[in-house]
Amino acid sequence: MAKKGSTWKKVILIVFSLLLIGGGAGGYWVYKMIYQPNVTKKKTEYIYIKTGTTFEGVLELLYAQNIVEDKASFEWVAERKKYKDKVKPGKYKIKPGMSNNELVNLLRAGLQEPVKITFNSIRTPQELVSRVGGKLEADSTEMLGLLNDNIYLSKFGLTRTNVLTMFIPNTYEFYWSTSAGNFIERMAKEYKSFWTEKRKARAREIGLSQTEVSVLASIVQAEQNRFNDEKAIVAGLYINRIRKEMPLQSDPTLIYAIGDFTITRVLNSDKDIDSPYNTYKHTGLPPGPINLPEISSLDAVLNYDKNEYIYMCAKEDFSGKHNFAKTLEQHNIYANKYRRALNERNIKR
Repeated sequence: MAKKGSTWKKVILIVFSLLLIGGGAGGYWVYKMIYQPNVTKKKTEYIYIKTGTTFEGVLELLYAQNIVEDKASFEWVAERKKYKDKVKPGKYKIKPGMSNNELVNLLRAGLQEPVKITFNSIRTPQELVSRVGGKLEADSTEMLGLLNDNIYLSKFGLTRTNVLTMFIPNTYEFYWSTSAGNFIERMAKEYKSFWTEKRKARAREIGLSQTEVSVLASIVQAEQNRFNDEKAIVAGLYINRIRKEMPLQSDPTLIYAIGDFTITRVLNSDKDIDSPYNTYKHTGLPPGPINLPEISSLDAVLNYDKNEYIYMCAKEDFSGKHNFAKTLEQHNIYANKYRRALNERNIKR
């Protein structure tokens, strides 16, 4: 009887040991599924998950780019972490050596990689949409539609004619999944932040609205986009003209009216164009900006140089600087020098 009991003990011990080994192997298998590296890429890559994408769509995206090595283990972890019902759109940074656990956590939490957008040298809403549309998921057609919708823009106190005054050139961070409406709302907040009480008070002092400051700054920007130290002088000259009720006679506004931004030489015939942007025909500021003025141009208007200049002409050395004059007689001397320089270089248009 003793021998028989001893045999059963051995059998139980063997079975228990096998269960331990099996359990240990199973535990190790689960550990590997969750924590072992499964992103085999040798360098960082990005994936873009569009709004409305399903779990199956995410799988297709990951597999098409060969992001994960073991597909079954990724799906097993994703399902147990309930990612299937928590797909979030966005741009995601996928690092080499990520485990299924890290990858699922990243996607499930919607931890997007920010997108940096810089815009300057923009003249029209179409150009702005083109610049932004290539960086965000936002629908370009929808965005352009909002920028041309006077009813929508009225909540910002703007119209389709002057809406570009709301966009302050700079570098901004957005999430890739930002919608057209959210983009415009964000820029409205940035505009509001720019217009501090100090800047608003200064605009009132010089007798211009915020929009008028931006419109004038866009002309200053077009006249001088290389030397910031000259911008305040240009702004002072135009403010002198406004106060004397003289036409601004700004060539860049004519070019904007024509719509051909390759023009480098304005002709007398151009001055007859029928447009509210023809500042040779119409006194005061045009109805909207002719570009997105930089902060330096906006501040140049707010802190304009109190001079007595009425006229300006590009220097004949093509340095990008200007000759300023208080009298038409002196201006004509400078203008003739510049015209001769244009003719010598055979610049006709």
